[in-house]
Amino acid sequence: MKIVNFNKEHSILNQFLAEIRDINIQGDSLRFRRNIERIGEIMAYEISRDLPYKQINIQTPLAMTQEIVPSVQPVIATILRAGLPLHQGFLNYFDHAGNAFVSAYRKYIDANHFDIHIEYIASPSIEGKTLILVDPMLATGSSMEFAYQALLTKGTPTHLHVASIIATRQAIEHLEHTLPTDKTTIWCAAIDPELNAHSYIVPGLGDAGDLCYGEKE
Repeated sequence: MKIVNFNKEHSILNQFLAEIRDINIQGDSLRFRRNIERIGEIMAYEISRDLPYKQINIQTPLAMTQEIVPSVQPVIATILRAGLPLHQGFLNYFDHAGNAFVSAYRKYIDANHFDIHIEYIASPSIEGKTLILVDPMLATGSSMEFAYQALLTKGTPTHLHVASIIATRQAIEHLEHTLPTDKTTIWCAAIDPELNAHSYIVPGLGDAGDLCYGEKE
């Protein structure tokens, strides 16, 4: 399994990451969503390098020329609801991509223990396609695992790209044991050191869904 951590290199992505972490900026939900979207755009560009390409002929007003373009379009799958701005960032670049949505949530048993429940899935066929599964926070890895398993009812992809903004080492290790290691790449903007008792990433950024769309009851 290939792991790509953007935080190991200097790029403008780190500016957007710093702003979505900053408690003094987080109150601006529009800016928060837009920064997540911009991170998605950067990740989409980098993932595009791993896609297969083909040469096509293009007629300009003056002459015929050739260009190299992707030979396949991915399916972008998102875990609702926090994943929506990240999904949009990917869709801004992969504008011919298929789109899939999975509802996965934590059903708490007590204050510190929960199960992951899948209640909704809408997806085209992913058989033989490149699947990009996006969610801003990769805390335990369980939601990503269960979302992938749900999407397998729509076919088996040739390659899986998991894209998260902040991940934990624990989550990555979990996915290394539950996803197909020979055809999975994990992309993240940062890998944080720990989870707290409520399975929130530390230092993290808080609840991404609430920061995007407001607090829920």
